[in-house]
Parts: sequence; structure tokens; C-alpha cells
Amino acid sequence: MTVVKRFVAGAVCPRCGQMDCIRMYRDEEREYRECVRCDFEDSQRLDGAAEPAELETRVNRAKPVLEPGERPLRFVSNPVKKDG
Repeated sequence: MTVVKRFVAGAVCPRCGQMDCIRMYRDEEREYRECVRCDFEDSQRLDGAAEPAELETRVNRAKPVLEPGERPLRFVSNPVKKDG
């Protein structure tokens, strides 16, 4: 199956802000859009289902809640001794 890519008249790229540089195409599951000037790419599902949830990492994980009376550990660097 050949993929037909069509330009979207009047569309503005969300990354570079240039007009008339976005083209769209689709396959059986997704619809894609891309900018020919700045290589922006985006896609969405055709069936309307939600995208898979983002994997939990140490960066996006919620901060732990401290119990009453608990305090976080604070690490303090050792003072530098000056010779004198």
C-alpha cells in the first residue's frame, strides 16, 4: 500500500511556527502529521482510544508523603579546613 501524504492548507507548525509546511498521512491504526521544515512529528490513534500511560520513573513519580513526626534526611557537606 502506498502512503499518500497531503499538505494541510493554512496549518501552522507548533514547533517552528511556519505556515503551510504540515503534511498528514495515515495507516490502519494512526494518523500522522509532520513538518517539512523542522522535522516535527506527531501522531494520534484513529479509534479514539487513549494512549498508553507513561511509565513511572523517578522523575515523574509522586513525592512520598511523610508520616506525622517524620522529617526528611538532610545531607550537609563537610566544611573545608583552611590551612593558616
